[in-house]
Amino acid sequence: MFSTGNRKRNRSRRPEGRRWGFTLPQLDWKRWGSAAAALAGIAAVVFVLRTSLDQPIQTVAVAGRFQRVSPLDVEKAVRQVSRGQGLVAVDLNAVGRAVRRIPWVDSVTVGRSWPRGLSVYVVEQVPMARWGDIGLLNMRGEVFVNDPAHVPAELPQLIGPPGTQVLVTQRYLAAQGRLTEAGMRLSQVRLDPRGAWEFSLDNGIVVRLGRRQVEERFDRFMVAASRLVGMRPQDIAYIDLRYANGFAVGWRSEKEGRSSG
Repeated sequence: MFSTGNRKRNRSRRPEGRRWGFTLPQLDWKRWGSAAAALAGIAAVVFVLRTSLDQPIQTVAVAGRFQRVSPLDVEKAVRQVSRGQGLVAVDLNAVGRAVRRIPWVDSVTVGRSWPRGLSVYVVEQVPMARWGDIGLLNMRGEVFVNDPAHVPAELPQLIGPPGTQVLVTQRYLAAQGRLTEAGMRLSQVRLDPRGAWEFSLDNGIVVRLGRRQVEERFDRFMVAASRLVGMRPQDIAYIDLRYANGFAVGWRSEKEGRSSG
């Protein structure tokens, strides 16, 4: 038998619910104060150094191989952007952008020259061909001049619809390399609005490639028709490769001949 008294005593011995609590760590104010003082000291040193180094810009050294760009124009552009700024605070990217806006400037490198100067190295554009009648193209197919006074007539002429400068440039570069090896030179590359290609050689011969299979047709010209060009350059007006298995020859004389490739 169980005693009811024991039951009461057991009930009174039930553990109470757990109590949770925490205490905030005690901060070492002395250590924090030392750290804050150290940071303040570093900031003060940085401020003093920045102030002492950020001297007014006095000299601008311009370097590069100049033919079309005036070093004086470069220096003027630099000083306009950097006026009133110190050597540390000046925005070198802004200075570079100002110089690149000068006609015929391709790229520019700007650096600090301690204690009070800037160094500027300029690379001029190299014209690769004319674009239309008034533009000049670089090797990347970018038009960088639209001024008839600066367009050398001896450069080859590339022609195409607006926005096709890069495409026409790539076609010219690919063809000119192979033609040079064969002793020929391009004077004009034309892409018409319908997408048809036409090359003109410096001896006056026109090579018609059309819109389709342009690379295959140019290969056919290099393999077969170029030999005819080498033998009779003064007699040929054009070579038309817009045929499935050959090409047609237009003669400068009144008589016309046709050759199968």
